[in-house]
Amino acid sequence: MAAPSDEEGAVGPRCHHRSTAMLDVPFLPFCAFLGTLGFLCVAMVGTWCQHWRGGFSLDGSSRTFNWHPVLMVTGLVVLYGAAALVYRIPNTWSGPKLPWKVLHGSLALGAFVLTVLGLAAVFRFHNSQGTPNMYSLHSWMGLGTVLLFSCQWAAGFGAFLLPWAPTWLRALYKPIHVFFGSTILMLSVASCVSGINEKLFFSLKNGTMDYKLLPAEAVFANTLGLLILIFGVLVVAALARPSWKRPDSDSPDSHQ
Repeated sequence: MAAPSDEEGAVGPRCHHRSTAMLDVPFLPFCAFLGTLGFLCVAMVGTWCQHWRGGFSLDGSSRTFNWHPVLMVTGLVVLYGAAALVYRIPNTWSGPKLPWKVLHGSLALGAFVLTVLGLAAVFRFHNSQGTPNMYSLHSWMGLGTVLLFSCQWAAGFGAFLLPWAPTWLRALYKPIHVFFGSTILMLSVASCVSGINEKLFFSLKNGTMDYKLLPAEAVFANTLGLLILIFGVLVVAALARPSWKRPDSDSPDSHQ
């Protein structure tokens, strides 16, 4: 069999280059789309709780519980996703790194505060209604995610923000921090989606509104779950994209 000519052999690389170029999306438009998607997720979970679940209060009733999904989606998914993408912004690739570290840590801390408030809401509701805590897979996965998140934030603060942390420790911990950042986000998405499904099973149980009949609330909440999943997948994809990573030559705090 004759060997392919240079022109024939170049067809494959050229086609691959074209397909890669067509799939190439600038970071800022992607970020704008992701921000819109995150805002939509927050707006939809708020609408679900307000329109179908009775609104919000702090009296220990089911309206207190409604703070739980809103705060969890806002903090543990959307705000946490924003914190994860800070170092993908091209402006962070030059100049002092400390302001971006502070922004990254502050966004993550804000996400953690909202998450703790969301946990407080569900525990208050359960305790006031006499419902056991921590009996479902959703609750186990959610609390495990929050505990892992708290360890991640504390370890990141100690390794990257405290001035006396040695360089070798930062270099050693950095890939671990990045790995668990993506892992926590996907666990957060899984916890939120399983929580939405669990709430629908518990709430839609009367005759004409059974979950299996797919009433309007079920369609709306299932769509919300899909959008949360898409948001999480897109954030992880952005974190894994090589062309959007901070250049290695600038990473070891050379400008700090």
